Amino acid sequence: MFRTLKLALHGLALVLCLAISLGVASAQTRVNTITVDGNQRVPDSTIVSLIGAAPGEVLSADQINDAVQRIMGSGLFETAEIQPVSGGLRVTVVERPTVNRISIEGNRRVNDDDLLPLIELSPRRVFSARQAEADAATLAEAYSNRARLAATVTPRIIRRTDNRVDVVFEVSEGRVVENERISFVGNREFSDRRLRRVIDTKQAGFLRQLIQRDTFIAERIAFDRQLLTDFYRSRGYVDFQVLDVSTQLSRERDATFVTFNVREGQSFDVGAVSVTSEFAEMNLDEYRRALRIRSGQTWSPNLIDEQVNRLERLATRQGFDFARVDPRVTRNARDLTLDVEFAIVRGPRVFVERIDIEGNQTTLDRVVRRQFDTVEGDPFNPREIRNAAERIRALGFFETVDVQTREGTAPDQVVVDVDVEEQPTGNLSFGGSFSDESGFALAVGFSERNFLGRGQALSVDVVSGGEDRRANISFSEPAFLGRDLTFGLDIEYEITDFDEATYETEVAAFSPSLAFPVAENARLRLYYQIADEDIFNVSGDASPIIVAEQGSQVRSSVGYTFAWDRLRGGLNPNRGVLLTFGQEFAGLGGDTEYLKTTARIVAQRDILNEEVTLRAILEGGNVQALGGGTTRVTDRFFLSSRQLRGFSSRGVGPRDTGAANSDVLGGNSYAALRLEADFPLGLPEEYGISGGVFLDAGSLWDLDNTAGVATVDDGFELRTSIGVSIFWDTPIGPLRLNFAQPLESNPLDDEKSFDITISTQF
Repeated sequence: MFRTLKLALHGLALVLCLAISLGVASAQTRVNTITVDGNQRVPDSTIVSLIGAAPGEVLSADQINDAVQRIMGSGLFETAEIQPVSGGLRVTVVERPTVNRISIEGNRRVNDDDLLPLIELSPRRVFSARQAEADAATLAEAYSNRARLAATVTPRIIRRTDNRVDVVFEVSEGRVVENERISFVGNREFSDRRLRRVIDTKQAGFLRQLIQRDTFIAERIAFDRQLLTDFYRSRGYVDFQVLDVSTQLSRERDATFVTFNVREGQSFDVGAVSVTSEFAEMNLDEYRRALRIRSGQTWSPNLIDEQVNRLERLATRQGFDFARVDPRVTRNARDLTLDVEFAIVRGPRVFVERIDIEGNQTTLDRVVRRQFDTVEGDPFNPREIRNAAERIRALGFFETVDVQTREGTAPDQVVVDVDVEEQPTGNLSFGGSFSDESGFALAVGFSERNFLGRGQALSVDVVSGGEDRRANISFSEPAFLGRDLTFGLDIEYEITDFDEATYETEVAAFSPSLAFPVAENARLRLYYQIADEDIFNVSGDASPIIVAEQGSQVRSSVGYTFAWDRLRGGLNPNRGVLLTFGQEFAGLGGDTEYLKTTARIVAQRDILNEEVTLRAILEGGNVQALGGGTTRVTDRFFLSSRQLRGFSSRGVGPRDTGAANSDVLGGNSYAALRLEADFPLGLPEEYGISGGVFLDAGSLWDLDNTAGVATVDDGFELRTSIGVSIFWDTPIGPLRLNFAQPLESNPLDDEKSFDITISTQF
């Protein structure tokens, strides 16, 4: 019986082996022919090539399955099936449709012209569901960058004939996500109000429909972190850190609450300052005298960088081409000072092989290249390259600037890569203005800061009102003859007809100029001007002085203006001084001769943790007729309501009291002093409203010809006024509302207790 069971098992095994061998044989297909069905646009040969079988080749089931996957992976078909048939394979496919048209629906806040270029799908191409989803995500991200985090984009397809589809991206824009609140944690020295003025992101206020920086944009937060870091470290807080920035979204997803968690640390001052060198032949006394840093100053990275640049420039001038200055800092934690040793070391002998510039579609290469003090073949100085990158950013022509270095064709060669992305630099403006002095006026302006991509500036302004009509064309080339030399050209035309004057004036002027640096933070501007000045429509009851001066004269003059600016270019962020001085000599031909001198000094300082700004402005001028002549009303000075608040423009100064209108005649000399203090009012800073107080004093006096009129008073008479100001930072510009009360005045003065102006920077 055991023998019989054994024989049965052997037989069963034999049957199983036979079955397996037959199954394997049946799972293999010899490919003699391949038949393709269902394809309309894709050729048979393309599908056959995807199968990858040679005639007569035997394919297993796994190989056939792999062929199906290759066909589907091509992205040309919705479905694919391969069936073994007698003598070969039958391939059945369903092709993907082609895109007939692409449209976007539901977008009201963002135009099609801004969204369509972001879509990768295109008409007459094969439709891909995966690409449609990716494009929808890209469009949603574009809305997110515009502070619409709740926006959704859904791709839909509409089937058409001939296996075509229309692709529609349905947009639900949602509401703008605004920064409802920006707060700071860890700040002790500076208030939240002060720090909010530092960052670019703003809180939403009652002007939220107009202000764009009060919306949440994630990319802006990184920029804000850097702004805060620069702010603190320029004030000596070398250990400052932005530990974290948290953003919470409101339940309605229409507002964010942004919190900056900071660590201030301690403020450090400059301690001991020394200079050392690896070059034995260097005269270190010269380098010590070149420093503009002293013990006790507030520590600032910019202060150190300036000294490094000074020493490296001096070393280069003396022939030490590869000298580098290494600032070595020693911390004195007990007295909160930082000792700095400026070590002049031998840098590596590396040269600049070339400078490659990419991304500038409009701006010429030379506009970017001239920001480099380094040219091909010069010794490589990393600090000079970084400074050039900052100068390129400061042009304002580019949205992004990336400057990197890489090894050139040899180890001692470096290639500087400059990658930029351009941004709009032109501006076209239409507007109007009204004042009780000049009435209503329409204004049209055009400006281009990068004219024809040459880095030149061009502006055209036209103002037309009932009493004042002006036109101005201004052009400047900042790198004339390839040097740091600014060539300017101004053409002006103006007609004035003031209510308080019994005459009109017409002036047409043409003025070329050249400006160049003469010292650190100092520039000199030389100019020539030729002008035709006409006094006409003189009233019959006007002052005899005006009657004698009427008519047209040609003025040909040359002049200069010297400006020394430590207000914007100074290293101390809490104080600064601006000094300007100029003279104009008329008489280089023409009909009039005079020497006109003007000067102004501005001093500013921030106190009380930079919450309050104190400012003093002193200015004056004098014009002296030459050649035995006299000045005319078009040559003399007038005080404006900005120079002396509490009084109208042309409202003070010498008058002919015997004339019917007590004509204001202007003066040959003037002086004005303005003392101001600006401070917060305690209102939410998102309103952009702050306050100020001021005290003004000034006088306009002196005529060189009274035409024998005894009723002219041209003596020195001081006018003073006090007042308060409201500053309002609006989307149309920073407005200043002045409420003034004259303290000392003349009964004939034209007083003005309120005015509104556009605030300006000095």
